[in-house]
Amino acid sequence: MNKYRSLSTEEIGLLEARNCYCSDWSLVSVIDGFRIESLRNVTFSGSIKIGQFNRSFTFPGGVEKKAGISNATLHNCIIESDAYINQVKNHIANYHIHSNVVIENVDSIITEKQSCFGNGVPVSALNEAGGREIYIYNDLSAHTAYIMAMYRHEPAVIQQLQKMINDYKAKICSSMGTIQEGAQLINCRTIIDINIGKFAKVEGIYRLTNGTINSSAEAPSYFGPGVIAEEFIAASGSKVSDSALLSKCFVGQGCELGKHYSAENSVFFANSQGFHGEACSVFAGPYTVTHHKSTLLIAGYFSFMNAGSGSNQSNHMYKLGPIHQGVVERGSKTTSDSYLLWPAHIGAFSLVMGRHYRNPDTSQLPFSYLIENKDESILAPGVNLRSVGTIRDARKWPKRDKRTDTKLLDYINFNLLSPFTIQKMINGKKVLKALRKSSGATSDYYMYNSVKIESGALVRGIQLYNTGIIKFLGNALIKKLEDVIFESLSELRQSLSKTSECGIGEWIDMAGMLVPKERVKTLLDDLQNGSVSNLEELNGRYALLHDNYFDYAWTWCLKVFKEEYDLDFQTAEIDQILSFVDDWKKSVIDLDNMVYADAHKEFTLNTQTGFGIDGTEETRIQDFEQVRGEFEKHPSVQDISNHIRVKSRLAEELKERLILLK
Repeated sequence: MNKYRSLSTEEIGLLEARNCYCSDWSLVSVIDGFRIESLRNVTFSGSIKIGQFNRSFTFPGGVEKKAGISNATLHNCIIESDAYINQVKNHIANYHIHSNVVIENVDSIITEKQSCFGNGVPVSALNEAGGREIYIYNDLSAHTAYIMAMYRHEPAVIQQLQKMINDYKAKICSSMGTIQEGAQLINCRTIIDINIGKFAKVEGIYRLTNGTINSSAEAPSYFGPGVIAEEFIAASGSKVSDSALLSKCFVGQGCELGKHYSAENSVFFANSQGFHGEACSVFAGPYTVTHHKSTLLIAGYFSFMNAGSGSNQSNHMYKLGPIHQGVVERGSKTTSDSYLLWPAHIGAFSLVMGRHYRNPDTSQLPFSYLIENKDESILAPGVNLRSVGTIRDARKWPKRDKRTDTKLLDYINFNLLSPFTIQKMINGKKVLKALRKSSGATSDYYMYNSVKIESGALVRGIQLYNTGIIKFLGNALIKKLEDVIFESLSELRQSLSKTSECGIGEWIDMAGMLVPKERVKTLLDDLQNGSVSNLEELNGRYALLHDNYFDYAWTWCLKVFKEEYDLDFQTAEIDQILSFVDDWKKSVIDLDNMVYADAHKEFTLNTQTGFGIDGTEETRIQDFEQVRGEFEKHPSVQDISNHIRVKSRLAEELKERLILLK
């Protein structure tokens, strides 16, 4: 703890000689080691505490400048050692500036009265008219936001969460703002009621009011030129720049908003990106991406989503205002100029093409294409399972995780196939079979929740869902036995027994984290009865849920094995298990071959149109290969081929081990 002392009469005289002024020098205190030459052209008022200045900073171009304070007006400030402050046009008021901070060429940095720096601001996500407010705070996770927005039918839980956030906020509120160690503020205009974290860089912003830029040495945040932001929280490693406009927003870890992006009453979680377009009352779960100027996301819940150019939605269905909302489940894409009239609910990993006015609900039919044809919404169930783009997306997400902080706020499960998506495939099979039974096998098409399913697409959807279900269950079985040594049938059964009692029922995607609904219910009960009493404990519970995913998932798999395929590993004979392994191998190869064929479309003659512009067909082919590469050498194609070989080998190895038990 630094010990401060008053200035001596001699020091005051020397400071005044260096054009420093204070109406009451008794309010200025310094620590031992303070040097007069570190200050020049500084006006002080209110309580001032100053450290010592010994280091130098290297600026772009190799220019070195010594720590100290010059050309500034300071009011009620604590300036720790080795800070650099220069060219403050108006003043810095009511701020604690930590060591190694750089402030140069700013208009004003002010804390006005008591501020909570964006903590506790209500964000009207999903519904512009209100009712699903998310109260943002520094450590907000996607999962807490999900509960606040989606579980309004549990008012006691919402009330408890609000209390916990208010308790947290009370510890943050202060009449002094903070600029933490290593932060840089350069060429900025107005900054009012803003806390700035360690090693954050704030450069060329226009106006920031009532917010926090969290940051750390491992994950520094960046706010860049032209940004205007009010009532916001930015998490560590976030990047907001290029004249982005934010109002009542939370920007999560690894998120990027820029290139004139506009967002209000919206929350963005891990690794989401927003460029050029607009967001209004959006819940953007992890990896929500929108890159186009004409794209509007409004009043919707999204995650792992890619919005095409001109994508938009409408929340004015009737005349009572913007009260409608929609859900686009994880992994979905919208093509250019797509449109959805809310309310609507799009199933996981679906592709939306065209304009849809009849409020479709395809939540039980994942991996589908929803296509407009002559103002009708046509659904092709399951076909996205065989899309190389879907596989590519699932593999790229973990590689594109930009979060570098040691403390992660969002727990993300990247699995393409999981109990969440497979339960929907099981339900989807039942839906499609029931449609066929009720309308007759000879019908040309079937209607389901305002979408039209052609007969051939329905039959194909059942087959694709069945293939996907078998593939997932087989993958789980292989993974369970991968590193297990068993020399008898009893040892095998022991290896395949469940390791958790939880996971049997419905699963949900809790904004990136896949969990059994029963575990969420337990968490909500614990929130309500006070067993979880603060936000730190709540985040700890999320970590446990995430860490136990595979145990919960295996319990769920055992139930599905028994219900769907009459396979109980505690009583099954070896031949039954061998038969399923054969089915799994076939499903994997069949699906990979479909993906392989889909990838090959990218290398057909049609896709070569525009190549070899000044040559013959041979030139076109050569030009295409130079730019796109040869089909067999493409990384995604090689991944598919390798996947077939690896899974085939694993199947044969497991069969050999099982045959020894017969």
